[in-house]
Amino acid sequence: MSEKNRDGKRTARERMAIEREKQRAADKRRRALIVGASVVCVLALATVVGVLAANAGKGGKESDSAGPAVAPSGAVGKDGLAIPVGRDSAKSTLTVWEDFRCPACQVFEATYRPTIHQLVDAGKLKVEYHLVTLIDGNMGGSGSRRAANAAACAQDAGKFVSYHDTLYRNQPKETQDAFGSDDRLIALAGKVPGLDTPAFQKCVQDGKHNSWVVKSNAAFQSGGFPGTPTVLLGGKNIYTDRTMTPARLKLLVEEASKR
Repeated sequence: MSEKNRDGKRTARERMAIEREKQRAADKRRRALIVGASVVCVLALATVVGVLAANAGKGGKESDSAGPAVAPSGAVGKDGLAIPVGRDSAKSTLTVWEDFRCPACQVFEATYRPTIHQLVDAGKLKVEYHLVTLIDGNMGGSGSRRAANAAACAQDAGKFVSYHDTLYRNQPKETQDAFGSDDRLIALAGKVPGLDTPAFQKCVQDGKHNSWVVKSNAAFQSGGFPGTPTVLLGGKNIYTDRTMTPARLKLLVEEASKR
């Protein structure tokens, strides 16, 4: 092979080597650009998610837990989470965890209401109501919370019992969130003499006790209760006691009042 041909082949190999090196360098730059772009996209997405998270719950009165927990007038118990009905001197206390959207709660109320009212009026029974938002969590909507807030507003006005009973008498189907309307809750207040006032309306529309309701529901969740209603007499859940009847409840309370 001539010296000229050898030089030509060497030069061609060198050119190919140079081209391969250029290609490797180009590939490296391209990979760097792709990685860089991916990082930018991830950071941008993180920023968006952060903004959305920061804005979550900033819906004013629509937010479940906006602002401090404001207990209704006269609330008792740990953190003021119970609305008391009856005389402090009563020897028996019925603790009720309830949800105004809960059909089983409505059945319990319809069955036991006359007996409970009779015993409370006689000074033999005190009832402590804890308001829960279980159905909102299970079915969606905000009716449990809004109804509970409205009931707390009625407590501020000294009309809790009458409004409480009115809500159950007008309870919508579990799948319908009619109590999610403040207008509906205010309209029902018209059935309670003296309750539908500007102060009550403002309390309902502002969600004054929303955070208190959320706190009450959290206490229910952490209490390990089986569901609503949970009705405790002497620490025992009488709602799950199949032998319990209004007549037996009356007997137990009257016996305790004689001790």
